[in-house]
This record gives sequence, structure tokens and C-alpha cells, in this order.
Amino acid sequence: MSSAHGQGPKAPHAFFQHHYNTVEQQAGAAKLGMWVFLATEILMFSGLFLAYFIIRILYPEMVLGSHELLSKTMGGVNTVVLLFSSFTMAMAVRSAQVGDTPGIIRNLIMTIGCACIFMVVKYFEYTGKFAHGIFPGKYFDYGRAAAYAAEHGHELVGMPHIFFGIYFTMTGLHGVHVAVGIGVLVWIMLRAKKGHFGPQYYSPVENVGLYWHIVDLVWIFLFPLLYLVK
Repeated sequence: MSSAHGQGPKAPHAFFQHHYNTVEQQAGAAKLGMWVFLATEILMFSGLFLAYFIIRILYPEMVLGSHELLSKTMGGVNTVVLLFSSFTMAMAVRSAQVGDTPGIIRNLIMTIGCACIFMVVKYFEYTGKFAHGIFPGKYFDYGRAAAYAAEHGHELVGMPHIFFGIYFTMTGLHGVHVAVGIGVLVWIMLRAKKGHFGPQYYSPVENVGLYWHIVDLVWIFLFPLLYLVK
């Protein structure tokens, strides 16, 4: 059998837990648990997306004017970086399935590198906004932000602090998930260096991959809604 997730009896691997009947049952339970967790994550972000659409319906001109202060270039770079990281994460899972430990490590390093690039770009994007008084909610400095917008040929309309409140909440929460992902990816990489994963046991790599793909998917929705809205 070439996969621990295949059919038929198989000798337990080193990480087989005694309360499972088979290796396949353990792998299936792990994957089910991850999907339940990811469902709760999707529900959490769904509430924020709903808030965004309500704001968009109630204050369309404010949203259209405010989003012009976001950097499409930085958002685009981060989109490309995360898309590439999804590819390298998928390759890490495949390497684990075929027992290619160097391939797991190599692809995880590239995935972690992409995640770090994303966070660095986000840092510069945030600090750029803060430098011009663009803060969430009541901390928004309308005078400085309006002057910054005028310098770039744009005009703030209505209550832009509402837009930037949802912007910082959504992208900030997503950034937290990326940071957590970096930590988990490092943990998986350290385990891979110890030779823990192979054709018989790769559930941790696969489940972390599912988490990472969801993180990427959320950004795929955030980028056009916040940066490219028309």
C-alpha cells in the first residue's frame, strides 16, 4: 500500500495511538477534526464579510473613496506570495506522501519564507497608513488622512473611519492567522527533520496544509473586496 490513507491492514506507525483501531481511522479522525476547526474559522470570517457588505450597501461612496488610500501594489504582491505559498505547501504534502524528507523540508522553508514576506509587506503597509493618521475607528485622524488623500488625487467622503475599522479588523485577524501558521509550519518542519513523516504517516503535514490553504483562500476574497472594489 503506497499511502497510510489507503485501504487494507497495515502495521501501525510510530505515532499510532492505542485508542484507534486502524491507522486509517486515526488519519480520518485527524482530518475530520481539522475540517471542523476550519469550519469555525470560516464562520468567524463570514461575520466580518457580512459586516463589510452591510457597510458597502449603506455607505457605497465612502467605501469607494476610502479604498483608494490602500496600496494595490502591496496587496497584489501579497496575493502572489500567498498563491505561491499554497503551491509549495501542496508540494510539501506530496513529498510527505512519497517519503521525500528533503522535499518536505525544502517546500516548508519556501512556504515559511512566503509567509514572512507577507508579514513584512503588511508591516510596511500598516506603518504607512499610521504615519498619515489612518487608524481604525475613533483614532482616525481625518485632517491628516484627507491631506494624504488630496496629495494622491483622491477625496475622502463621509465617515472613512468605518471603512478602515473593518479593514484593520479583517486584515489584522488574517495576519494573526498567518503568524500562527508560521509557528505551526516551523513545528512541522522540525518534525520533518527528525524523520517523522512518510507514506505511512503524514496527517500533520496534510492538516497544516489544509489550514494554510484556508488562510490563503480568505486573502483571495479580502484582496478584491478591499483593494479593488469598484
